[in-house]
Amino acid sequence: MIRRRKYESILTHAVAKEFTILIGARQTGKSTLLRQIADTLVERGESVALLNLERQDILFELNQSPENIFKYAPLQSARKVFVLIDEVQYLTNPTNFLKLLYDEYASQVKIIATGSTPFYIDRQFTDSLAGRKKIIELQTLDFEEYLLFKQEDQLLLELMALREKKQQKSVFEAQLWNHLDEYINYGGYPAVVLETDPSAKIERLQDIRDSFVKRDILEAGITDESRFYRLMIVLASQTGSLLNVNELANTLRLTHNLAEQYLFVSQKCFHVGLVKPFFQNLRKELIKMPKLYFKDLGLRNVLINYFAPLEQRADKGALLENFVYRRQIETHPADQVKFWRTADGNEVDFIIETQFQRGLAIEVKFNEHEVKPRKYKKFTDEYPSFPLRFLSWKNLDLLQ
Repeated sequence: MIRRRKYESILTHAVAKEFTILIGARQTGKSTLLRQIADTLVERGESVALLNLERQDILFELNQSPENIFKYAPLQSARKVFVLIDEVQYLTNPTNFLKLLYDEYASQVKIIATGSTPFYIDRQFTDSLAGRKKIIELQTLDFEEYLLFKQEDQLLLELMALREKKQQKSVFEAQLWNHLDEYINYGGYPAVVLETDPSAKIERLQDIRDSFVKRDILEAGITDESRFYRLMIVLASQTGSLLNVNELANTLRLTHNLAEQYLFVSQKCFHVGLVKPFFQNLRKELIKMPKLYFKDLGLRNVLINYFAPLEQRADKGALLENFVYRRQIETHPADQVKFWRTADGNEVDFIIETQFQRGLAIEVKFNEHEVKPRKYKKFTDEYPSFPLRFLSWKNLDLLQ
């Protein structure tokens, strides 16, 4: 059985009093992960109920009253009952549902639920459930999980040895680069990774783009589907660039407010992420605009219908930078990942502030010969507590 890395985090939190809420884009494997957690809890002898709210009969009962949950998971005097709810966002008022159950029954019931767009967008979700829930985001597969799903056990061992600094070179280097090329082209949606034929991968991605993103649009209350898709295509073509909302609105002939709304939805659907600027000298460094990256490169590439070996692509630099972004938000809290750019154009791709005024800096160049350290002297002189690393294609540091 293939298990995602978040499996252990969820299982560890299962003993906590707070409810566990698993969020993420559609088709990332939340339902599968929930079933695996349910199976493990049953094996441990726990009392478990697994409810799928795509079943209208169950949904009707729980909308009538949160306490109807006990028809499916009777309370027990001696031990806590685990109720695992898939697609909790389908409830009429999921926030109040969870709040009531926590406030009245937290000592008797532990809820582990999956939720997506409309649930997470609801401001009450944050306000009313403060202190009552832990949010865990499930993204599409990272490169390590990609190798796991591909059953490339030896390559996975090599990758881990490189990351743990147990070795500096790999005899499987060519295979690693081939797989990374595929991963950057087609992304990490589990169903896409498991397809072996490139045309089948593209068909899967087209289905995600046309079916599941459409559901996000509808459930987020967006009425102009075509303009939202056009916005996503424009964003895909600007990966790694500064995001100018005014220019975006003008390009799409949207009002500023509507462009902001579409961007908000695309973030809350877990499709894109924004990286804020890092600065300590406001006068010299204040750049207000964020940079935008996609959470999954397969979705990004299908939006512009561009699939080709990485070294042959015109956008290879932006893709590699986006891959590094994904790697950083896997290993650091997203709000610690920033970029540095001065008003006179000096720039470093990523600044990771792991402590106050300390951390690391990363500059991504597709070709190693493009790296010119002297160009970054201004940054290294100004910020010696942020040592600068250079990452490039086919340099093993990229995988670490």
